Amino acid sequence: MSLPTITVRVEEYIGVNKYEVDEENAHIVLKGEDYRELDDEEFGKLVRVCPAALYKQDADGERRFDYAGCVECGTCRIVAEDTILEKWNYPGPLSGVQYRYG
Repeated sequence: MSLPTITVRVEEYIGVNKYEVDEENAHIVLKGEDYRELDDEEFGKLVRVCPAALYKQDADGERRFDYAGCVECGTCRIVAEDTILEKWNYPGPLSGVQYRYG
């Protein structure tokens, strides 16, 4: 007997959240401004574990990061705080995510 396969569509749930982004004070900062210089393995971890897909790398190796859609779970802090994260804080007052589902 096999168990049914369940597909979770995280994007649908994240898409209904409301975000107040503090453009002046990033709450997540990576070490260095050139993401190409970051350790490949460490950046790859962030690409794989971030539920909001804030860390991206395309087929050509181009890396992107944007803290604006952060769900404040802290996974990236746990995975990479001692390696390629310069800073991870919760957003300031009146900033951050407001969950709208569940």
